[in-house]
Amino acid sequence: MAALPPDPPRLRAILAYLDRQITEHEVVGIYLRLQRDAVRKALGQAEQPPEHQRRGRKVKGGGPVPALARPSSTTGYVVQQKRTPGGPEPALIHLADCSMIQGTPHPIRPDEAQSALTDPTIEPCGFCRPDTSLGIDLA
Repeated sequence: MAALPPDPPRLRAILAYLDRQITEHEVVGIYLRLQRDAVRKALGQAEQPPEHQRRGRKVKGGGPVPALARPSSTTGYVVQQKRTPGGPEPALIHLADCSMIQGTPHPIRPDEAQSALTDPTIEPCGFCRPDTSLGIDLA
């Protein structure tokens, strides 16, 4: 770092400038995080097929998709990843409106949630039970 001036008025001016820059960039960072979260939410909603397309799907075995396997148009799925000092914990899949989500969740499509729940390192939330709404029996 370059040598700082020895006089208090210039040091105060530099300090005020640095404080303004930190504040402005913090606000920009918060704004960008809010925008990013809104885009992720919109992407999650846009990637869900319309209700009329979901009705006609068939499950393996030929029958129609059970009512529980069809998420409502307002409910999506999110994955929550946790990092701890001892390493990452297993990721959790939640319903998007679950009140037990911690941290920043990432929206995922229903087919991604269904696929993720077959991975042994990913668990369903025990509170909102996304596996039940997807028609998955993990027992």
